[in-house]
Amino acid sequence: MQMKTGVEQSVYAILLLNMLPDKAVLPGEAISQQLETSPSYSQKLLRKLVSANLISSVSGVKGGFKLNKKPEDIRIYDVYLAIEGHQSLYSPSGILDDMLDLEKDDKCCLLTDLMDEAESAWKTVLKRETIASLSKEIQSDRFAEKVASLQKLINEKMVK
Repeated sequence: MQMKTGVEQSVYAILLLNMLPDKAVLPGEAISQQLETSPSYSQKLLRKLVSANLISSVSGVKGGFKLNKKPEDIRIYDVYLAIEGHQSLYSPSGILDDMLDLEKDDKCCLLTDLMDEAESAWKTVLKRETIASLSKEIQSDRFAEKVASLQKLINEKMVK
């Protein structure tokens, strides 16, 4: 299993929006530039985040994106669901059934319970972390100088 980069990019886009002052928005182009992604791909991700009600879109000349929820109310799992959807990470392909030449009523997969347990643990971790917890981490002394530069850039590109 490998998560697509869209989840990572979406989390960081939301972290950028979390750096905005109240009532300000950040244009999609600025988000795309900061994440170094194509504008069309960024727009696709941002639309998914809007559809999931995590961020909102303001149209018009002074338009852009802003958080739709408090950072402590946006779980990383919510972002994952917005981008990847609800599908299970594991889907048995029937290899064991073929290996053992099992009949329809005897079909099984030894890995299903194990994978379900692993997925449940993974979801628990993603549900525990929020944009607020990641924001707190990025605001640490370790990144202070870089975050200050990023904040300056966001302030230049935001629309009030």
